[in-house]
Amino acid sequence: MKRILSVIVALAVIVAIAVGLLNRSDSRAGTAPGIAGAPAGTDAVARGEYLAKAADCVACHTVPDSGKPFAGGVAFKLPFGTIYSSNITADPKDGIGAYSDDEFVRAVREGVRRDGRHLYPAFPYTSYTLLSRDDVLAIKAYLMTLPAVAQANRANDLGFPFNQRWAMAFWNAAFFKSQRFAPDASKSAQWNGGAYLATALGHCGECHTPRNAGYGIDRGEALSGEEFGGWRAYNITPDVKHGIGSWSDAAIAAYLTTGHAPEHATASGPMGEAVGHSLQFLKPDDANALVAYLRTVPAHDGKHPIDVDDRPTSLTASTSVLPGKDELQSENEGLKLFEGACAGCHQWNGQGRQTPYASLEGTRSVNDLSATNVTQVILRGSELRVGGTEVSMPAFGDAYSNTEVAALANYVVGHFGGKQGTVTPQEVAKRRTL
Repeated sequence: MKRILSVIVALAVIVAIAVGLLNRSDSRAGTAPGIAGAPAGTDAVARGEYLAKAADCVACHTVPDSGKPFAGGVAFKLPFGTIYSSNITADPKDGIGAYSDDEFVRAVREGVRRDGRHLYPAFPYTSYTLLSRDDVLAIKAYLMTLPAVAQANRANDLGFPFNQRWAMAFWNAAFFKSQRFAPDASKSAQWNGGAYLATALGHCGECHTPRNAGYGIDRGEALSGEEFGGWRAYNITPDVKHGIGSWSDAAIAAYLTTGHAPEHATASGPMGEAVGHSLQFLKPDDANALVAYLRTVPAHDGKHPIDVDDRPTSLTASTSVLPGKDELQSENEGLKLFEGACAGCHQWNGQGRQTPYASLEGTRSVNDLSATNVTQVILRGSELRVGGTEVSMPAFGDAYSNTEVAALANYVVGHFGGKQGTVTPQEVAKRRTL
C-alpha cells in the first residue's frame, strides 16, 4: 500500500512539474509597434483609452443599457455552460482597484487572477498575451480613472469538470503559449502595426478562427471563419471566393470603421458591437494598417465556405417596389412575410431604402445556406451606433413563430442569394436560446 501511495505521489509531482514547465510565463515586457492612435511617450491615460477601445473591452465587460460601464456580468454561452465577464472597474473589492501593476499584467497576459486562480479563455488572454507591459498598464491607468462600481461578480454556470478552475492549467499547457508580440523585420512598420492590432489588441482570431476539439484556436486555419454565440464570424482571409480577397482596400476599411461595405456586408450582432464600441474609433492610419495585415494572412476556404451570387435571377427580375413576375404569382409564405415587414426598408432589389445599411445585395449573410446571421437578425433585430448615428432594425422574434422565421430566412436566401436555404423550425427554436 505504501508503495502504491509513493508511486501516486511521484506521478503527481511529475505531472505538477510538467504542467509548471508548460505553463511558464514569458517574463519579457515586450515592445509594441507604432500605433497611430497611441504613440509611445504620450499621456498614459489617453493612450490607455485608445488601446482599451481598440481591444473592445467595453463590449465584453458591460451589460447593455445597464448604466454600469465595465462592471461585468455579460453572459457568454459556450458548449459547456455559461461564463460571465468580470467587473474591471476601479472598485477595490469587486473590481481591479486592489490589483498591483504586476497582478494586473499577469491577469491580462497570463489569465491568472490576483488570488492565483485561472481565468477562463472566454477572456482572450490567449491573444492579449502578445501585448506589451506598457500597453497593459496604460489600459489599467485609463480604467482606474473611471467610476468604481461595487457590483459582485456573477458566478459562472458550469458543470463538472468545467467548473474546476485548476484544470485550466492543463488546458493552458495544451493550447496557450505565453509570449510577447515579435515584430517582423522583413515587413513594413504599417504591417507590424496592423498585425499587433489584429492579433493582440483586436483579438480578431478569437471569433474568426475555428476552434479545435478542446476549444482552443486552430491557428492553422486562422481567420477562416467560425460560428460564435449563435452568430457566424465570416472568413476574413484573402481567399478571393470565400474570404475578402475580392474586396478593395477601401471596402475593407469602410466595413471596419463604419460597419458597412457597399455590395459586400453590413455588420450586425457581435461584429456590429465591435464596430460600434471599437473599430470605428481607429485612426485612419491604424485602420489602413489593419487592412494591410489582413491582405497577407494565408488564404483559406474555411469550414463554412459561402459562395456569393450578387446577381441571382430572382434579384435581377425585381424592381425596388416589386419582385419578379414569377414570384408575384407565388404562394411562398416567406415572400408574404417579407412583403409585409421587410420590403419597405430592404426593397425587392436589395438596394435598401433610406439608409445603405439596409442593402442586402451581394452580402454573405443572404448567401449562407444556413442563414445563421439572417435568422439571428430576424429574431433579435440589429443595432449599430456609428459616428453619432444609430442604425437599427426591429426584432421579430416575438411576432413570428419558429415556422414563420424559418420560412422568411429561407426566402431571403433564395431571393437575394439564389440558393435553397436549409433553416428548419427546430433550428430556429435552438437559435432562440443562444
